[in-house]
Amino acid sequence: MAENTKYKATIGLEIHAELKTQTKMFCSCKNDPDEERPNSNICEICTAQPGTLPVLNKKAIEHVLRVGLACGSKIADFTEWDRKNYFYPDIPKGYQITQYKYPLVLGGGIMGVELTRIHLEEDTGSSTHDAGAFSLVNFNRAGVPLMELVTEPLIHSGKQAADFAKELQLLLQYLGAGDANMEKGEMRVEANISVSDTDKLGTKVEVKNLNSFRTVERAVAYEIERQIDAIEKGEKVIQETRGWDEGKQKTYSQRIKEDSHDYRYFPDPDLPKMMISEVFDLKALKGGLPELPWERREKYLKTYEIKEQDADFFVNNVDFGGFFESVITSFNGNHEKSADLVASKDLIKLASNYISSDMVGFMSKPTLLVGSPTGNVGEDSKKFPKPESFAKIISMVFEGKLSSRTAKDLIERLLKEDIDPEEVANKEGLIQKNDEGAVKGLAQKLITENPKVVADYKAGKEMALMFFVGQIMKATKGSSNPQVIKKVLVDLLK
Repeated sequence: MAENTKYKATIGLEIHAELKTQTKMFCSCKNDPDEERPNSNICEICTAQPGTLPVLNKKAIEHVLRVGLACGSKIADFTEWDRKNYFYPDIPKGYQITQYKYPLVLGGGIMGVELTRIHLEEDTGSSTHDAGAFSLVNFNRAGVPLMELVTEPLIHSGKQAADFAKELQLLLQYLGAGDANMEKGEMRVEANISVSDTDKLGTKVEVKNLNSFRTVERAVAYEIERQIDAIEKGEKVIQETRGWDEGKQKTYSQRIKEDSHDYRYFPDPDLPKMMISEVFDLKALKGGLPELPWERREKYLKTYEIKEQDADFFVNNVDFGGFFESVITSFNGNHEKSADLVASKDLIKLASNYISSDMVGFMSKPTLLVGSPTGNVGEDSKKFPKPESFAKIISMVFEGKLSSRTAKDLIERLLKEDIDPEEVANKEGLIQKNDEGAVKGLAQKLITENPKVVADYKAGKEMALMFFVGQIMKATKGSSNPQVIKKVLVDLLK
């Protein structure tokens, strides 16, 4: 659909993400998003039995503080917890413990989008409505630590909204704060969208519970067009909460949007107020931050100068990114020529190409892999070969010792068995020959025997030359350098 430049869309996001902790936010029940037995991880506290008292989860608070430090935000010193009062069957207390007036984090930004706040609260339970003429409630999720991040209204398209959500997911994963798996509901996006043909904001409509990046992009784009269409027809856009119908690919009205006073916020009397500096060492937390997604992306693009597509792949797949960096480190010990050549951007780009295309392709096959994860990787990462062995293959390709085909074969073997690729190449006669004399006789014989192919080449058909190259590579079992073959052929065909 063509963009309507008469109107300006303004979008602010509210993103909820479950945090990775051993226990829930206010009790000792296990925080396990994979638990399939309903109502098994519950206790008197998270089901709000009379006479129980909540206890703060320090690790959950630390996670939110680290996210704030990573985003360059202002960390509050004083904070407290509030009760947000509303009824829904999956909220056992009849209220949600959250933060209202004194959030943990203020300001900061991600991808150039300023943040309003980041605060901590508890998740609700979950309801299912497909069991018949009744609904079922599972309280396993009730009380799980939930981070809410709110942006300023500075986003202007569905794609920008989806890109922001992707970057936040990466940040949470890099920090170990959460897996943010949207399919499991561990991260949910709500978009506040308004459209106007003036400098003033239009009526805000909230689209809730967007559970995939594609859904975020499509729902925001649809809602922008829906509001423009309403304005064009002279209709009033209503402030409301809407849902997304995946089947119909459209938003639908759910309820009139509540204002903050509807929730009757007040400080939770059972939880202590907190001075952050008395409990946490912010300097130590900041010093312990890992390399962040945007820092790693900038390094790949500006320092290593690899393709943007490869950089995004390594940032999004930290196990492959870690392996890539380990290979770069290994070049120093494997390259036989000089430190200057080791530092060559072309060598690094070559490694990037072989990892992001060939190695990824091989590893997607149901094959037994050797070695162990390397670099910044997760527990479920694929297993990788020794980076120094992989670096040897790339170095030999870079020096013209191996053809691309032979290199790919060695990489596939390296994923199945622990070999020294240099020893194998020498033993099996895989080292590429650069001697022009060794192929000149073969080239001349082929030219003599194939006058039609020669005529095609002289008529400007470049593929005719590649026929000769392929025949010589076949005759020499891939041991001759294709570039040397091409040079000899071109000289003879003149």
